[in-house]
Amino acid sequence: MDDPMPESPTSSNHDPLPSEPRSLASIDSWWGEFDVVVVGFGVAGGAAAIEAVRAGASTLILERATRGGGATALSEGTIYFGGGTRVQKAAGFEDTLENMHAHMKGAAGPTADPEKVRLYCENSLEHFAFFESLGIEFKDTYYDEKVIFPPTDDCLIYSGNEQAYPFSEEATPVPRGHKPKKEGSAGGHIIEKMITTFGALGGTIQNESRVQTLIRSDTGRIVGVIARVEDEDVAIRARRGVVLTTGGFIMNRPMVEQFAPDLADCNYPIGSDGCDGSGIRMGMGVGGAAINMSEGLMTTPFFPPVGHIKGLVVNKHGQRFINEDCYHGRVTDAIKKKAGGTAFLIVDDDTYGQSMGGYKIVAVEETIEDLEKSLGMSEGQLVHTFASYNRFAAEGVDPVFHKAKKYVTPLDHPPFAALDLSVGNSVWAAFTLGGLDTRPTGEVLTVDGQIVEGLYAAGRTSAGLTRSGSHYASGLSIGGSSFFGRMAGRSVAAAD
Repeated sequence: MDDPMPESPTSSNHDPLPSEPRSLASIDSWWGEFDVVVVGFGVAGGAAAIEAVRAGASTLILERATRGGGATALSEGTIYFGGGTRVQKAAGFEDTLENMHAHMKGAAGPTADPEKVRLYCENSLEHFAFFESLGIEFKDTYYDEKVIFPPTDDCLIYSGNEQAYPFSEEATPVPRGHKPKKEGSAGGHIIEKMITTFGALGGTIQNESRVQTLIRSDTGRIVGVIARVEDEDVAIRARRGVVLTTGGFIMNRPMVEQFAPDLADCNYPIGSDGCDGSGIRMGMGVGGAAINMSEGLMTTPFFPPVGHIKGLVVNKHGQRFINEDCYHGRVTDAIKKKAGGTAFLIVDDDTYGQSMGGYKIVAVEETIEDLEKSLGMSEGQLVHTFASYNRFAAEGVDPVFHKAKKYVTPLDHPPFAALDLSVGNSVWAAFTLGGLDTRPTGEVLTVDGQIVEGLYAAGRTSAGLTRSGSHYASGLSIGGSSFFGRMAGRSVAAAD
């Protein structure tokens, strides 16, 4: 039975909750009718809408902001491709779909959907071509430095844990982060190309329109949405289906505290205002299952400079717990889960540099013994850590945590400094990786694995390609969101 609802979209005395669907019987008139309605114009929504309209479906995008963008527009714009792209070949790197798949089975995380991982890898080259079809250019160059993203218009980087243990033993390390040909961040550039492409294809965009809830028929099928358009609540029909691409829930503090308490300790949420969980709650309100909700990416970017990777990250007892050359999200996850949220980066005079995170230097001493005392550590703990590390580093090895040889060097040039990487004392950014359970083709699933007819989801509204912050690589969000957005767009366009 449907929940009781107001008789018409304009008769409500309060804004409906996203989790409270409207009944089809309560709708008197339609503001508009389309084959496909996409809720949210980030990279997932743009990809879904472009594929739907290319398939011949009349398609409307409802975007709550003044212009499309979402979290993608705020990002650096890296996209994860592999298997032998044109850029990889031009830069001298050999990659295969099998090698990419071997790495991605780990990079997507232990709770990942194997089918989504397989499909993403097998179709990587075609997905690269999709972005080129939008007029997005990729320069045939490799940026040979460990960075968050290339500050130049260069393209290819190692954007995750490809070169770090244990991932480096699971597959041949190959760079797969591709940034479009644009200096600095390129996320906004990607969205602008999508806006132009969708418009040229005849799609319709309604900006400044906030979708409030879904419309459900008496058979349980999703047939439209209630949206606030020009200060009026209106009903919009979706003949073939609705695609939810509203983002995650990092901007919804109560949801974060309920579902992902580790992320609640982070002080810099990554996302747009639309990442408030509304799409997830709409799906849950009509029977969709929300999964992987406790997971997210936490990151404190202690590098660049590259020299910091040569330092040692230690807990409050002066002990190492992770190889420092991992992707910064993996190191951050370890700080929270293995070190209780308290950690220091110890560097010597040769390895210290100014970081983008602006970390507080909590102690500077001429000896490790004095640094240990200044940090309030038990006598001998940090001293032992350094003595053991330096002894093996002199031979270029790290037998305990397996940091790559190029980052292993004795730390014996005083003074020594401790930078505070702790969760409460430095910049910790975060976004969510949980959402609605979906098929690879976008259909939202119930807890019993049944399809919610007429409802699709992609991007961070769904539990997509990558589901673990400790395994994450830059480019997997834009790559996975756009790929499975495309699949959802094709599916809904073909629906009855």
